[in-house]
Amino acid sequence: MRLLTPYPLLLLAALAACGQMEPPAEPQEIKPGTACSMDGMILADFPGPKGQIHYVSGKPDFFCDTMEMFSIYLQPEEQKRVTGIFTQDMGKADWEKPQDHWIDARTAYFVLGSSRTGSMGPTLASFADQEAAETFAKQYGGKVLRFDEVTIEMSDLTGGADHSGHM
Repeated sequence: MRLLTPYPLLLLAALAACGQMEPPAEPQEIKPGTACSMDGMILADFPGPKGQIHYVSGKPDFFCDTMEMFSIYLQPEEQKRVTGIFTQDMGKADWEKPQDHWIDARTAYFVLGSSRTGSMGPTLASFADQEAAETFAKQYGGKVLRFDEVTIEMSDLTGGADHSGHM
């Protein structure tokens, strides 16, 4: 019987370490003064689902609306190493004053084109489960989408603040 020397095992361990991902981020709760990373608006002052993107740097960006979250996440020139992206489950959170109920946005269902608005006007309502999203779409209109079906064109900010200096 031939014994393995420790060198191949060390090589395998080193290769495995190279492929390790950063530890997944955890969502942070919104504090009374938490401001939007895009425009400085205070998140707690506005209705509808919020968003947050966490990066390898450890510093998250907060968004007062899912439209802003997607508009940043989907821009090719904005691609950064993301360790987590979160939104709120509007099947559980109060639409007018959403608190808590954070979910991984990549597993969420989104309703595009409903009559409910967020801080940016039209928004993408977010839900943890498909049934809640479909119920919302029946009540308020819109189409149910998965995270990877949302495109940069769908996250148009011109329905509310377009960040060009005028509203």
